Amino acid sequence: MAEFIQKSVMPVSADELLAWHSRPGAFERLLPPWENIEIIRTASSLTGGAQAELAVRIGPFRKHWIAQHDALASEVGFQDVQLSGPFAKWEHTHRMTPIDAESSSLEDSIQYDVPLGWLGRLLAGASIKRSLVRTFAYRHRITLADLTAHRDARKRQTKGNESMKILVTGSTGLVGSAVVAFLTTGGHQVLRLVRGKARNADDVVWDPAVETIESEKLEGLDAVVHLAGENIATGRWNAAKKTKIRDSRVNGTRFLSNTLAKLISKPRAFVCASAIGFYGDRGDEVMTESSPPGTSFLCEVCRDWEAAAETARQAGIRVVNLRIGVVLTPHGGALEKMLLPFKLCAGGVIGSGKQYMSWIAIDDVVGAIHHALTCDALSGSVNAVAPDAVTNRAFTKTLGSVLHRPTIFPMPAFAAKLAFGEMGDELLLASTRVTPQRLVESGYQFRCPKLDGALRHLLGK
Repeated sequence: MAEFIQKSVMPVSADELLAWHSRPGAFERLLPPWENIEIIRTASSLTGGAQAELAVRIGPFRKHWIAQHDALASEVGFQDVQLSGPFAKWEHTHRMTPIDAESSSLEDSIQYDVPLGWLGRLLAGASIKRSLVRTFAYRHRITLADLTAHRDARKRQTKGNESMKILVTGSTGLVGSAVVAFLTTGGHQVLRLVRGKARNADDVVWDPAVETIESEKLEGLDAVVHLAGENIATGRWNAAKKTKIRDSRVNGTRFLSNTLAKLISKPRAFVCASAIGFYGDRGDEVMTESSPPGTSFLCEVCRDWEAAAETARQAGIRVVNLRIGVVLTPHGGALEKMLLPFKLCAGGVIGSGKQYMSWIAIDDVVGAIHHALTCDALSGSVNAVAPDAVTNRAFTKTLGSVLHRPTIFPMPAFAAKLAFGEMGDELLLASTRVTPQRLVESGYQFRCPKLDGALRHLLGK
């Protein structure tokens, strides 16, 4: 039998700390992005024997993990006990101990044992201990950062401490799913704008292609986060693909903007995704929000995408066009595609390696969106990138160092163009050096300002 304990001070009361863990999205927020774990079902509560089920990948094997939750008898907190799963025994106690009215101590205490007795402990004991250290360091970082962000936002908002009612489009996407989990754990009500049939009471059905939407459900919203759009990094950019990329952003945004503008009770804020593709290939030039747009396909899409929100702005809604950089997470996007070749020692620079890459960690995309929702002074174009734009060569070297792998297999520019066509030119070979000037000036504090720290945080290194 082994024991692991992680303890941290949190900037909220013990009751609020427990409430954060009890809300929808908490497990999603706490799940380390490098772990190969699928959530089958979450527990309906943290008490009364409610059960959660996960699917855990252990090498080539897929193991189901079922845990039962119960409240602690005489303390603030809860316990989950493995009913079946990869461990011989697993009892995880979450204790929230008051320090004063505005702070508490979070303690995760785990008693566990591995299968196969002494042989299992000999073969896997040290590895499991290292994994627990990484996992719970990550969990406590996320918990602290999320609670701090919500606390600071409540102080910043003119309407005080009340929760918001927020509509999110693209809620199942890479960024959208993380945004929903963050907002719901913060106590906000999230409505999802979905296609097809509604699955629950908080779903709002729309079809931007034919301009239909359940507009009556949008009355009384506090804010809207618009993230929907065709994935630009899949498939070659033929004429049909480019039409989907443009129409899904421009037409969908225009229809949603027009709908919001006609509401009787309009939202206060409309945070609409855009992209740093607005600037195009600009070499070493540093781009701020006041820089003019480029002339490529993506530049034109981003320009029209942002303009499509104008009707909401004219109706008195505070509009933020968030120009998002290359989002880093091992769950999808550019980093996910890079990991396998880099782990196989097949990573290397693309093209000359001199082109700038303006990146942002997934936690800071979520943070920037939340900041835009709650900072009443922020409107217009806002660059959502880390303050540490790097060249492709520097990115390659840093990722290789974090993974402890050599980076000796370059992809020449002609090979990128041959493999990806126009997409290769605009996404892989273009140089876009962007700075988050307005985000920083408005008081946003980056969780991952430097590339090395961001990659170590996201990959558990």
